[in-house]
Amino acid sequence: MLSTPAPAPPRALPFSPLLPLLLLLPFAALLALVAARWSPLLALDRSLATAFHRTAVADPGLTQTNRIFSDWVWDPWTLRALLAVAVIALLCRRQWVLGCWVAATAALGTALQQTLKALVDRPRPVWPDPVDSAGYAAFPSGHAMTAAVAGGLALWLLRLYGARRAWRRAAAALIAVSVAGVGLTRVYLGVHWATDVLGGWLLGGAWVAVAALVYVRRYGTPHEARR
Repeated sequence: MLSTPAPAPPRALPFSPLLPLLLLLPFAALLALVAARWSPLLALDRSLATAFHRTAVADPGLTQTNRIFSDWVWDPWTLRALLAVAVIALLCRRQWVLGCWVAATAALGTALQQTLKALVDRPRPVWPDPVDSAGYAAFPSGHAMTAAVAGGLALWLLRLYGARRAWRRAAAALIAVSVAGVGLTRVYLGVHWATDVLGGWLLGGAWVAVAALVYVRRYGTPHEARR
């Protein structure tokens, strides 16, 4: 007698259900190395940070451009405001559960990030001639994680509502540039180590993947809910 085949992954998920694990495993390894203050990792971070800082000091114009993008365009509060618009739009469409799910995912992601920062308590880079400043602990980068969470949620919502492939591709390209750009600006401005940014990307992506997977397994798509 043939066994019942396993159900296929929901079509509303633009990724494999294994993605959360594939992101969490390298994040856990990176977290362990950062917490242990592993010398080769610290040396690599210092080398990259020094190279970027020299460029930032030597080119004030480019540094100011990076500050505008980092402190305004890709600031976490800017991205949270965009997510708030999406949540309001969902609530206006009477998508109460989905709207609250998106809001909770973003809020809990911020709480997780801040908790990890406090637990790891990694110092930020210190320079005799800083070009920018930032407070609190370094790992993981809040800017990088917020960008990954906001971008991931936006792509997932476009998938849920069946946006045209051209729109999804354009959004994916814009989000990829933004997520990569915000990480680069934080290292360039000397307020984060490169591994802080990598940790923020990995954790943010894993967090959205888990939230999307649980939601679709539990509630399906908006079309399925209406049926």
